[in-house]
Amino acid sequence: MSTSSLANNYKRRNLSFKKGIGSFLYSTKGEKYLDFVQGIAVNSLGHANSYLAKKLKAQANKLWHVSNAFIIPEGEKLAKRLTKFTFADSIIFQNSGAEATEAAIKVARKYFYSINKPNKNRIICIKNSFHGRTIAAINASGSKKMTEGFGPKVPGFDHFEFGNHKKLKKLINKNTAAIMVETVLGEGGIKVIPDWCIKELRKLCDKKGILLILDEVQCGIGRTGNFFAFESAKVKPDIVPIAKGIGGGFPIGAVLMTKKVAKGMIPGSHGSTFGGNPLAMTVGNAVLDQILKKGFLSNVRKLSNYFHVELNKIQKQYPKIIKEVRGKGYLIGLQLFFDQTKFIEELMKNKLLTIRAGENVIRILPPLNVKQNEIDLALKIIRKVCKEYKS
Repeated sequence: MSTSSLANNYKRRNLSFKKGIGSFLYSTKGEKYLDFVQGIAVNSLGHANSYLAKKLKAQANKLWHVSNAFIIPEGEKLAKRLTKFTFADSIIFQNSGAEATEAAIKVARKYFYSINKPNKNRIICIKNSFHGRTIAAINASGSKKMTEGFGPKVPGFDHFEFGNHKKLKKLINKNTAAIMVETVLGEGGIKVIPDWCIKELRKLCDKKGILLILDEVQCGIGRTGNFFAFESAKVKPDIVPIAKGIGGGFPIGAVLMTKKVAKGMIPGSHGSTFGGNPLAMTVGNAVLDQILKKGFLSNVRKLSNYFHVELNKIQKQYPKIIKEVRGKGYLIGLQLFFDQTKFIEELMKNKLLTIRAGENVIRILPPLNVKQNEIDLALKIIRKVCKEYKS
């Protein structure tokens, strides 16, 4: 293999693929892999979904891109559907999750500026969470590893450890604009914020007159069995950034917001050259066509529950290897008692693709339309690796 001209910012596995179908990938060497990475929770309907491909091809033959200086009917349609189905009143389309969280920060700060409270501009976040790779987003994440070498530190963010409610309350002051958390922490180790805690965050924000931002870039769009992970808590956030699953593999991001906070986003306050273009919006609408079908999300809840039950059986069978089964729906984490690198390699040798997260966690992210026999195949491989594993 010739030397790559790509920068070395990714530690890539020595594996590449020529095609994918549903839950499976086929390598350039002709090997078949069960893909439970799916672009890191991106391919919500699996690889080469025929319905998405059909809609994308039809749009590609008509119109690829126009400026947001004009009305884009496909974007108007997707925004209308999202507002009808969710808490939101307004949408700004972006290209990625990082852009969506960046926009969420801007929306929160601009709202307070618009009501003559410009000093309310600080955002409280969970330390070592993940909100993207832009300069602002890495500082929001509060991760030394991600911010190292990218100084100076961007001001405006305060941090508390996951679950430290006392510290969170102490951080709120006259300059606090919002609390921003992932409803389920992804990179941080598949840690679910409990429904009671989400409810308390909402009450706290209301009491203090600040905004609640729930980052659903990875856990949203059906991944937990509900359209949004926060729905089970029965709360209404102020701002929600989304991406990943809404595009089914096509780059789409968005920030959803209430009418109250959206009023600060006047013409010229924010923009995106490619955000909301006809190709992306067509795919987004096609994804919603599938996910909002009657019975789709209930099937996600049913089969993902089966997956969790069976994984917990494996954990009980191998308690010295698997410490805990984490997550919600198809956002699953297996926390090991040791570094997960070798275990992930062994799974890959057995043709199951997974990916790492923090706290020695193996992330398991099947497509939302995964079949039970494919789940059973994954369980069989995990059990086999546990049985044969030697540290």
